[in-house]
Amino acid sequence: MRTGALPSPAPTRLAACLATALVRVSSAGRVHACSPRGCGSLGAAMAPGHLSVREMREDERPLVLEMLKAGVKDTENRVTLHALTRPPALLLLAAASSGLRFVLASFALALLLPVFLAVAAMKLGLRARWGSLPPPGGLGGPWVAVRSSGDVCGVLALAPGSSAGDGARVTRLSVSRWHRRRGVGRRLLAFAESRARAWAGGMGEPRARLVVPVAVAAWGVAGMLEGCGYQAEGSWGCMGYTLVREFSKDL
Repeated sequence: MRTGALPSPAPTRLAACLATALVRVSSAGRVHACSPRGCGSLGAAMAPGHLSVREMREDERPLVLEMLKAGVKDTENRVTLHALTRPPALLLLAAASSGLRFVLASFALALLLPVFLAVAAMKLGLRARWGSLPPPGGLGGPWVAVRSSGDVCGVLALAPGSSAGDGARVTRLSVSRWHRRRGVGRRLLAFAESRARAWAGGMGEPRARLVVPVAVAAWGVAGMLEGCGYQAEGSWGCMGYTLVREFSKDL
């Protein structure tokens, strides 16, 4: 009896679904999702026409506050860890633990209580500074980035510098975690630059300048600013260690 080649089974529904989800990496190193309709970049930046910036409405305040608080939570742990692992901070924590050892009966409690209080103080301070909306200043705002669907995906607040010639400062800049790496931050930054130019021209400032403070743990934001022509020029922190760097650009 002659045995012929078995016919290939028809592609199953699962195989067809898997075929549409194939992912290929192009020579440029970008990831594309392949489907019968074509290939598109994953996480590509939004088209400019699909994103606009306008002043925040009052009914959007709760949503914007939640966005700011979520942005602070993403960095507060890293900033706190960076601050409390510096040698002076470790020395102060050790001294506090030694002092509490004579008051508290538990060695573990004397060791952990100063750390707990320091972490709580750092987090509360960061949330109070960056997790709230500042009052409207001379540059207007706060401003929100809005998609064509009406979804608010970013927030921006500006304020004049402390003295003449300092230009404008970004006091809040946060992007919803669901819309990151899609060009929202760059769009808000470009809008901030245009507002800073208009404000400097209207006030007769000698130069248009924008300053953006960045937490030391936010390496992604620092890289974006350097790619946009900003330069690190100052910083502030605690006990001689930097917690926030300031990036500036002449416009």
